[in-house]
Amino acid sequence: MNTGRAGLRATLHHIGITSPDPAELADFYHRALGLTFESHDGRWTGAARDRVLIITPGARQQLLFAAYAVQDPGQLTALHSRITAAGITQTANPTDLFRAGAVSVQDPDGNQYVFGIPARPAALPSTRTAQRLARLQHVVVASTDAERVATFFRDVLGFTTSDNVVDAEGRLRTCFLRCSDEHHNFAVFQAAETSFDHHCYEAGDWSLIRDWGDHLAAERIPVEWGPGRHGPGNNLFLFVHDTDGNWVELSAELEVVRADRPAGSWRHEERTLNSWGHAALRS
Repeated sequence: MNTGRAGLRATLHHIGITSPDPAELADFYHRALGLTFESHDGRWTGAARDRVLIITPGARQQLLFAAYAVQDPGQLTALHSRITAAGITQTANPTDLFRAGAVSVQDPDGNQYVFGIPARPAALPSTRTAQRLARLQHVVVASTDAERVATFFRDVLGFTTSDNVVDAEGRLRTCFLRCSDEHHNFAVFQAAETSFDHHCYEAGDWSLIRDWGDHLAAERIPVEWGPGRHGPGNNLFLFVHDTDGNWVELSAELEVVRADRPAGSWRHEERTLNSWGHAALRS
């Protein structure tokens, strides 16, 4: 099996989600994360320091696409070759924030992922909240066949497995995969139905999680889960719900791993998801 160690090098750059009320959702992310939005033809694009979110009309709690930035055009050439060798047809590029030549593909569940070189960034708002560190870092999806999705990310896209969570029968419950030096840039867990689970923003250190918590409190946005510490990734976290019910994670001190680190294995239990206490198990 291809572990992805010689594969993709990328970071999550922006994501697109759908909403029955994009204006209301944009207002939430403006208040919560300091994103300043522009609307054009029904498409809302919000930006702040190291984070970009696109909202388009549609059903709630749906990931439209996740876009990963690469710095080396050779990465796109290699990715295109792996996709072609796997007999997979590329999809139309859904974002204009990458240069021409971006690679777009769907996973076995139909979720869309784009890989490309970012176009010249636009000027960012200078408000205090917009400049506060919260880098868009990973997305997580649920699948009725997590093993199949994880295999696609490893063997076709070139991600590397950092940790697996398995149940008492040895079945995969969650797979954390990376395409950078950070523990995971994507994860998938086994569930009764396919869905978008959450997107995460890395604040850097614990004191900044505290500051974000104070900011959310001032905006009367309640913390739904946390603070706590994940086992895989060893990161500190807190979660809120946006106005559509999407989970939004603020994280700090996510594990940085060596390229040759072997994949770990964790038990499927609450303590794995939160070593400090209660866990919102979804798998």
